[in-house]
Amino acid sequence: MSRAALIFLLLSTAASAELPPLIPRALLFGNPERGSPRISPDGKRIAYSAPDKQDVLQVFVQTIGKEDARQITADKKRGIRQYFWAEDNRTVLYLQDNDGDENFHVFGADIEAGGVRDYTPFQGARAGVVDLNPDFPDTLLVQMNHRKRELFDVYRVDLSSGAVKLDTENPGDVAGWQTDARMVVRAAQIATPAGGTEIRVRESGRSPWRTLLKVGPEENLDLVDFSLDGKSVFLNSSIGQDTSRVVLRDLRTGMEKLLAKSDEVDAGQVMVHPRRHVVEAVSFLTGRSEWKVVDAGVRADFAALRTAAEGDFSVVSRDRADKTWLVAYTQDRGPIRYLSWDRAASKATFLFSHQPKLEGLALAEMKPISFAARDGLTIHGYLTLPPGLPAQTLPMVLLVHGGPWGRDVWGYNSWAQWLANRGYAVLQPNFRASTGYGKKFLHAGDRQWGKTMHTDLVDAVGWAVGQGIADPKRVAIFGGSYGGYSALAGATFTPDLFHCAVDIVGPSNLFTLLKSIPPYWKPVLSMFRARIGDIDDPKDEALLRAASPLFSAEKIRIPLLIGQGANDPRVKQAESEQIVAAIEKQGGKAVYVLYTDEGHGFARPPNRMDFNARAEHFLAEQLGGRAEPMQGERMPGSTAVVKVIGAPAAAVAGAPR
Repeated sequence: MSRAALIFLLLSTAASAELPPLIPRALLFGNPERGSPRISPDGKRIAYSAPDKQDVLQVFVQTIGKEDARQITADKKRGIRQYFWAEDNRTVLYLQDNDGDENFHVFGADIEAGGVRDYTPFQGARAGVVDLNPDFPDTLLVQMNHRKRELFDVYRVDLSSGAVKLDTENPGDVAGWQTDARMVVRAAQIATPAGGTEIRVRESGRSPWRTLLKVGPEENLDLVDFSLDGKSVFLNSSIGQDTSRVVLRDLRTGMEKLLAKSDEVDAGQVMVHPRRHVVEAVSFLTGRSEWKVVDAGVRADFAALRTAAEGDFSVVSRDRADKTWLVAYTQDRGPIRYLSWDRAASKATFLFSHQPKLEGLALAEMKPISFAARDGLTIHGYLTLPPGLPAQTLPMVLLVHGGPWGRDVWGYNSWAQWLANRGYAVLQPNFRASTGYGKKFLHAGDRQWGKTMHTDLVDAVGWAVGQGIADPKRVAIFGGSYGGYSALAGATFTPDLFHCAVDIVGPSNLFTLLKSIPPYWKPVLSMFRARIGDIDDPKDEALLRAASPLFSAEKIRIPLLIGQGANDPRVKQAESEQIVAAIEKQGGKAVYVLYTDEGHGFARPPNRMDFNARAEHFLAEQLGGRAEPMQGERMPGSTAVVKVIGAPAAAVAGAPR
């Protein structure tokens, strides 16, 4: 252990004594005990995910009112994380890929006859569900790039026979499809060559397409659904104002009716009745989630659900008769709780929580915060402080979200709870280019990788130091995907600000990143050119080169921990390999961990816990926080392959102990 690290650990001893006991990593990052409940269309059964005896996440089905739960899937390795009921009440559909390659197939488990069928058995193709419809219970619409890897066509699948028939062919530029109430593909969403959005509609499955709306890259526009009669569409649109609002637009006249909006933030989740095809409620994420009720038929339900349990709620499943809703409640200091809501009786019944062993633990409060960036732009985010400690300056982890076109939200966050429990302040800034705060905020990040998007993170650290929260000499930057890029950018562009960095599947070279993205991203390449830069335009070469950490690797002086999935289709293995090679050439220090059966992130709990164990020891060595012991060279079941740059393995933080 280095002398500086020893001093940090000694300084933290008194504070650590006041922290609550260590929460095991297995509890924070292992499989949930139960999760993701879904009610069958006929309201007779509930499906949920849970680990099997080998700790692989499977789907279980139970009759409501009976103790007859049984496992209906038998995934061998990665676990099932996306599933839903078919409308025939006997088939549970789920998506699975191969070791993280994201070429998902649509499988169906028959709960009556037993057995599992691959409904999209085409090697190398990626499939996803477009529509399920109660009026056509034996039919499934999927999108798939079987015909051409760059494009997704729509196929009609017979659940009984497994027959697959082409329904709608992609003309060459469609990025997404939308059906009407009769299960007819009636809308297509296109990313225009300029990086904007075009929505095309048609009158029937055989009618010609026509442009409904076409906007530039500065606007946000999405088609949510068709009305029941098919004569109107629901849109999430920023046209005419900064924040996106939900409107009903007449397809013939173009007249629009405002349904829900906020002047502060964009419209979030749009809850649409699956049979009546009306917008019932819209969520708006300020610091917390707030619902605006649109349809009077659910007003009483939402009023009651606001007080039925603690936390922010969302409806995650409902039966066909709309008598029973399954509702999830998320809070910052406890597990996700699931309730069954009887609409007629106005009664909530507790089902289960996703991780009941979290109940009663001393978890940390997540507080919404905001600060002004150096150019005056308001940046929102969340701060989580270690419970049990008096107000004091702390080591801090700047936890940067991925995307970058996403955002952090309030609620239970295993990463924030883990780091706070180990003794760190955790700051999660929603930097410019994050979604949800209006189009000006989103597009303030256009072509700003490594520039103002990064200085927002720098200003976040400055805010935390100025508030007396963070010790300026003990700040780490940590993130995955774009957050991983930010960790590399922090190590190269501002090496004096951060003491260390943790990068998970982060790109190091924007040229190779954009050249190697999956072929099916071709329809949205124009958006990448508008928001990041054009690798084919010589005028953008300097911009992209300056934003790529690889070309500034000689500036890296801080220790790095890098994690990568060998099968990642988005941020290829080469992105990590090349920065590791550059660090080695420059005489820097890094620990590089490759997981041979993972993709963009670590889906398997043994790999997730293995990397986080290494990250925990890495941070403890560098910043002086606490660490749960790691036994052996790797976690049991992990496929970690470790390379150490710059020092013997035993002396490098993040290496096994």
